[in-house]
Amino acid sequence: MTTQNNNLTLKILIGVLGALLLILGIFTYKFYNEEKQNKAILQQEKDLIESELGELITKYDNAIALNEVMDDHLLKAKERIVVLLDSVKDNDANLALISRYRREVGKLKKERERLFKLADSLTTANVQLATDLDSTSVELNKRIIFSDSLQTQNAQLAEIVERGSALTASNIKAEGVRVRNSGKISTSTKASKSEKVRVCFTLSPNKLTEKGDKELFVQVVNPNNNLIGDKLSANFDDVPLTYSGRNKVFYENEALDVCVLVDAEDGELVKGNYVVNLFSGPRMISNTQFELK
Repeated sequence: MTTQNNNLTLKILIGVLGALLLILGIFTYKFYNEEKQNKAILQQEKDLIESELGELITKYDNAIALNEVMDDHLLKAKERIVVLLDSVKDNDANLALISRYRREVGKLKKERERLFKLADSLTTANVQLATDLDSTSVELNKRIIFSDSLQTQNAQLAEIVERGSALTASNIKAEGVRVRNSGKISTSTKASKSEKVRVCFTLSPNKLTEKGDKELFVQVVNPNNNLIGDKLSANFDDVPLTYSGRNKVFYENEALDVCVLVDAEDGELVKGNYVVNLFSGPRMISNTQFELK
């Protein structure tokens, strides 16, 4: 009798375990499919962003070919799009990067509309001027004066557009460092010997930028696609920016060398390639990559 009870109990346990294994398999398959679908959606969004950036580059090429007044600024705007497109291609699709790239594409589209309207306005003004100059000999002298004035205004406008009022940065460099007890900072190319990340760059001279305190924000993303450092957020017109570190400097329209030291928690500095983004307010002004072995 006892043996029969034991056999019955064993069969019940086997049945329960089998049911649990079946349920576990169903959930595992479901989660696998959902993750696969999410990756596919992110990849589609990345491909769409690449396509939109490619279309923007084509439109700038056409505009540059048709407009001589604003060639320099259109070329610089196109170069920024090319840099962003390269960045999109070099990075794997994930929600954080897709969101940031989507915001950058939106800004680039708005800038394109503004520049193209300005280019059309200048072209229309020049065509109208040429038509008016042909009217009469009396009007010719007046239009010559007006032409000189308009060309001066166009030159001044082109200079303003070219130089802009926004901060720009160059010579950005990032590296792993170790701070010794004496306070001396030594660089390292190895993750195991690095305690922090130092990001150095040069703020370009710009006479149109308002003098004063400027806050600069740095994002450092490790090979595991995790943001290291402070992980604090700053809001700009309800648009949050999460950063690894920041530095406030006093800008006087001249070239200024700046460094930001980013702290790292245990386990954040690992072997591989790191992505570094530099922001002035909500606008990314430069980026780079570096490797820790």
